[in-house]
Amino acid sequence: MTSRIRLAGGLLLGLVLAGGALAHGDVQPQPVNTDGLEALGTEWKAENPYRGNEKAVAIGDSGYNQNCARCHGLQMISGGLAPDLRYLPTGKEGDEYFVERMKHGAVINGVTKMPAFDGVLSQEAMWAIRTYLESKHEE
Repeated sequence: MTSRIRLAGGLLLGLVLAGGALAHGDVQPQPVNTDGLEALGTEWKAENPYRGNEKAVAIGDSGYNQNCARCHGLQMISGGLAPDLRYLPTGKEGDEYFVERMKHGAVINGVTKMPAFDGVLSQEAMWAIRTYLESKHEE
């Protein structure tokens, strides 16, 4: 009996360790290099100042893949864990929702579903990600 418990405990420990080794990516927010984008200062813009800016699209693509894709899916095609961002409204309406959610995150029934990125990612990084999202928008 004791050897079975030891064997089961060893298997469980092995599965836990293997699961950790097979996990994907770092779940901590990753910095986004915004070199080449106009600095926006400390006051938050009400609308996306980089809309249509190809450099912002490229930077946003990288920032999205580092910080958002693990939940919202590669190329914004969600597997159901989080909303599919290809359908986020464009323009000012979508900008307001995006900034609110990015800055403050989402807590549903006491469970953090999305971390707050305010103070973690710069305004430039967040607007670059928004620019990337709009470049992939679908109706």
